[in-house]
Amino acid sequence: MSTEAQKSLVAELNEVTRIYRKPGTDIEVAALAGVSIELVRGEYTAIMGASGSGKSTMMNILGCLDRPTSGAYILGGDDVSRLDDDDLSAIRSERIGFVFQNFNLIQQLTVLENLEVPMFYRGIEPAIRRKRAKELAERVGLAERLDHRPTQLSGGQQQRVCIARSLVNDPLILLADEPTGALDSKTGKAILGVFDELVKQGTTVIIVTHDPGVADRCQRVIRLSDGQVESDLRAHQKTPMSATH
Repeated sequence: MSTEAQKSLVAELNEVTRIYRKPGTDIEVAALAGVSIELVRGEYTAIMGASGSGKSTMMNILGCLDRPTSGAYILGGDDVSRLDDDDLSAIRSERIGFVFQNFNLIQQLTVLENLEVPMFYRGIEPAIRRKRAKELAERVGLAERLDHRPTQLSGGQQQRVCIARSLVNDPLILLADEPTGALDSKTGKAILGVFDELVKQGTTVIIVTHDPGVADRCQRVIRLSDGQVESDLRAHQKTPMSATH
């Protein structure tokens, strides 16, 4: 790898395995079996694979929600493979953004308050977190919805809140797990357009998806099978499409 590429590397899995033991048995199953990938700053990546292929396990390890059984996970130049739960939690809050299929918003809070919550737990001053929350809401097209609660928003608007929330910590990587799975086709395309714009602005976005249409928007597609990388293609080498496509 060139020196320039090394400088732009944000994360890498080196020969990562994740072995689970079936409950009540001595049978071990390798959810990941020696996976090695490198993630470059500003790249738009899809992770695909059938049920049981290992994509959810990979997502959990990349998101510091789980640890490898063996191998190394380097995030932002640091090996986070063997950190304890508290340290992993700190890494998640500082370096990783999450977008989930089912939104996970706090129903009693407004859009503005939902965006402020992660910053509150990080001890950021009220004036600073309020300013940051407003900026992020505007970035995803919700500047006029700051005082609305989730029940007053459409599914697409709720997902926009989730995307804005994922950017609060200016993450090294943004992980999206089937982010359009709960949305209709038109709304899903609009949400994918938001991700397109984030990538254009330099955000590293990784989407776990079963939808070839979603994967086709990405610059890179990693396919998993039986816990291994079946293919890793940057065939498109293209700028993400706009939301109008």
